Amino acid sequence: MKALVLDAERKAAFVQDMPKPIPQLQEVLVQVHAVALNPVDALYVSHPLGSTGRVVGSDFAGTVVSLGSAVPASCGLQPGTRVGGFCQGACSVNERPGAFAEFLVCPWDLLFTFRNEMSFEQAATISLCGLTAAQAVYYRLGLQAPFSWKQANEGGSRHQVDEGECTTDFFIYSASTSVAMYAAQLVRCSAEASGAKIRLSGTASEKRFQMLRNPPYCYDQVVDYRDAGWPSKVVGSTDGRGIQYALDCISEGHSVKQVSQTMRRNGKMVVVRSREGGAWKADDLAVEPVYGAVWEGLGEEIQYAGFRVPRSLDARAFAVEFFRWMSRDGKLEPNPVRVMPGGLERIAQDGFSLLGADLMEDRKLKRPRDERWMKPVSAEKLIYRIVDQG
Repeated sequence: MKALVLDAERKAAFVQDMPKPIPQLQEVLVQVHAVALNPVDALYVSHPLGSTGRVVGSDFAGTVVSLGSAVPASCGLQPGTRVGGFCQGACSVNERPGAFAEFLVCPWDLLFTFRNEMSFEQAATISLCGLTAAQAVYYRLGLQAPFSWKQANEGGSRHQVDEGECTTDFFIYSASTSVAMYAAQLVRCSAEASGAKIRLSGTASEKRFQMLRNPPYCYDQVVDYRDAGWPSKVVGSTDGRGIQYALDCISEGHSVKQVSQTMRRNGKMVVVRSREGGAWKADDLAVEPVYGAVWEGLGEEIQYAGFRVPRSLDARAFAVEFFRWMSRDGKLEPNPVRVMPGGLERIAQDGFSLLGADLMEDRKLKRPRDERWMKPVSAEKLIYRIVDQG
């Protein structure tokens, strides 16, 4: 099979021929039809953690080819089933499978199934960013989820409404990012499941305001992130109480400090990039942010350059139930997609060039290109077709 493979010494990725993987007892072999790009895919090619020869890439959608001998017959998977999922690719020191290939293997219970009404291109956008958002909203911040999961530590956080309050204030920084578009939907799912009234506010560019006010996002307030006084406007919308729950979907530069300025003292805040990784620095924060990697959902230890994230069976149990919920109810509307020309051979050349490997504010093409598909990315996912759907 062909796959996009990391060359760590050259800080690049090239398409190579590789043996087709063989599923282990609890794994499924998937033929990949479409892949979605995430900033981490480009980041860890330009700043490699993995060794040469690793298949890169995370998000995928495709069809089941075969099942490992210990995959339960009751799981509903069989050859031809349409599935979506994510791999860690070359995003850690650990050896892990990658998604940017013609075939891949994945644990059977970390896949979701989807109907013909959803395209492979749409399904490929969901897994990594959808799970990141669900981990933030339900697993880390503790809002009520529309599904349940078993926890080894039953003392985990759960949503609490302050006495005398009837409305919960939830804030999302950078509301038009992929993670944020799923997070907003999941906040609304929580309100539906719990019966709670949740007021949702966020930041975005002004051209995205109307989109974010409409379904499925349904923001109550959107402020322009370019406005230096936006934190005060957000606090003002809460009658001065401050935000109870916040998700910073950028977590770079000054964003963490600014989001912290909107918080009440007993509030909770989640970031998607860690202090230890050097993405941001901030002292004297009103609220210390909570960080966790989406890869925790794999139930394996994750090693980075200077720190590690320990194995979490709770996080894996949560991921399993999230994908089961997606298969059963499928309530998340996929991100808008931009289908890019070509296949594996164009991902590094075009897609990684668009995403860049620096801070969000630095993600501009060093040499601007005129092709229509190379315009800046905003409120959409870059998609490559691996199998021609023609």
